[in-house]
Amino acid sequence: MAASIAACRCLHLSRSLGFMPYKSQLLAHIFTRLNHDGLLRCLNTSQHHTTKHSDIPGDQPFVIPVDQLKISYSRSSGPGGQHVNKASTKAEVRFHVQTASWIPEEVRNEIILKNKTRINKAGELIVTSEMSRSQQRNLEDCLQKITEMITEASQRPPEPSEDDIALWAKRLEKRNLARLKEKKMQSATKRGRKVDFD
Repeated sequence: MAASIAACRCLHLSRSLGFMPYKSQLLAHIFTRLNHDGLLRCLNTSQHHTTKHSDIPGDQPFVIPVDQLKISYSRSSGPGGQHVNKASTKAEVRFHVQTASWIPEEVRNEIILKNKTRINKAGELIVTSEMSRSQQRNLEDCLQKITEMITEASQRPPEPSEDDIALWAKRLEKRNLARLKEKKMQSATKRGRKVDFD
């Protein structure tokens, strides 16, 4: 239930912020995985989770392969007192970025550029969390981090306005004039150093 509410909120937020067309689906799928154990039980033998957002015209079903997210748990060094040493509450989520076909290629490339320190030699993006003594909350935090990475990588810079283009052209012209002036000064200095032996 919580995952469904989060997904709805995420869809509303993505539309209000004007994200890419596939963003709404992408965020919804990520939040759907907040209860990944229940999702796996519902999928049974299926290895894919497919949905379609009806608000996007001409939209194609968006598929996230379940086996592309590797989820594991280990003992945490975070808050929790003696509970830390007895339960595996630290969550780790990883997936191979280049083969993550559920993410558009241009977004995958941006993720690699912006998260080099999180990607290991095998090309896997690794996200961990031990902020809570709850295994489920740490998993949700990992998925939230991945969602934010994908959201950031999906952003496209705004198109420059006519005023911006005119300003850049003016600055470029000014730099060129300054460069030519400096070259003339250097040339005059060199001519002044020449000695006429005649």
